[in-house]
Amino acid sequence: MPTFPQGAVDVVDRAGEEAATRVLEASPELAVDLEADAMHAFRARLCFLQLGTDTDIFLFDTLQPGVDPRLLSPVMEDPGRTKYFHAAQGDLQFLAEAGVRVRGLFDTHRAVTLLGWPKVGLADLARERLGVELPKEHQQSDFSLRPLPPGMRDYIANDVRYLCELGRQVRGACREADILEEVLLDCERMCAEAEARPETGAEYKPKLSKSGLSPVQYALAHAIAQGLHKLRLEWAEKDNVPMGRMLSNMAITDLALKQPDTHKDLARAAGVRGAVVRAHGDAILALIREQQQKATRGELDLDREPKGPRDPHRRKREDALKAFRVEQATLRKVTPSVVLTNPLMDALASKPPANVEELSQVPYFGEKRIKLYGDKLITLLKPFPVLGS
Repeated sequence: MPTFPQGAVDVVDRAGEEAATRVLEASPELAVDLEADAMHAFRARLCFLQLGTDTDIFLFDTLQPGVDPRLLSPVMEDPGRTKYFHAAQGDLQFLAEAGVRVRGLFDTHRAVTLLGWPKVGLADLARERLGVELPKEHQQSDFSLRPLPPGMRDYIANDVRYLCELGRQVRGACREADILEEVLLDCERMCAEAEARPETGAEYKPKLSKSGLSPVQYALAHAIAQGLHKLRLEWAEKDNVPMGRMLSNMAITDLALKQPDTHKDLARAAGVRGAVVRAHGDAILALIREQQQKATRGELDLDREPKGPRDPHRRKREDALKAFRVEQATLRKVTPSVVLTNPLMDALASKPPANVEELSQVPYFGEKRIKLYGDKLITLLKPFPVLGS
């Protein structure tokens, strides 16, 4: 049975960070996690950066003025030093925003997903692989609290306490299943594509079904949803709470489709809290009426689809690639994403390579896939060229 580091060291100033970094520089493998206050603030802040080895755990308090994550850049950017994360995508964005890039990533969540394991959570892996129970009661806690309560401190330390050993076991399973190259390529892609977190609310797109709606009705619902999203951003920033605390995406969708005209009806909408109705009900109803009047006057934009040349073979390429990866996955007894990840599927469907040499230039495709699928994919996509190319 492996042994795990005991306790944890709090890093709260520059001297402590320099000392911790010297220890971390001596380890070829690191476990990494971080905590933010995303559940409690309008713009989330990086509150803790946890790093662990087989013998030590360090809790970098990034809210302290003397603790700068960038001091860890040489360690984090060293491709020869394995960094075990679990579900790294959001963490990589926080680190990029703090000026820290990661290379040498091994994401245990991504790996077990490609392995096709039925349970992919960190707590599930710790229980099934190590017989360790990881408590979950602090998943939505406010990690900006200072001093951090002892239970929350133990919680964030445990997120890296077992991760090096878990990472080695998962990596071994990937090697045994002959998918390690594919996993590492996808981890490399995740690191390369990680950028600073987008502006709060910038990625919101209303999820409205066009089924049963006329073009005018759909345009009206879309305009209401966008208007409510803008309002919730203003209110949430003023109160420094997450935008979903004001109106969830589900609530916006329900309001956009049902379009209540009284406070009573507004309170019945899915996910709309009474406090929001009391504080902002008049503004919500006014926005709905304003957009309804625009629809009546014919002032809404009925065509928001991007203009550009249509690719008549795009859907055919997508369907052919989907069938291909299922077929090859069945033959190899792996998950379909091992054969072709979704980003690779999109790249090949968007711009089909004319030959194997072009295929080898597709980012994160890899030599193994070239050997296994190169000629087959060129033959598969040849009947569906991009017209005019």
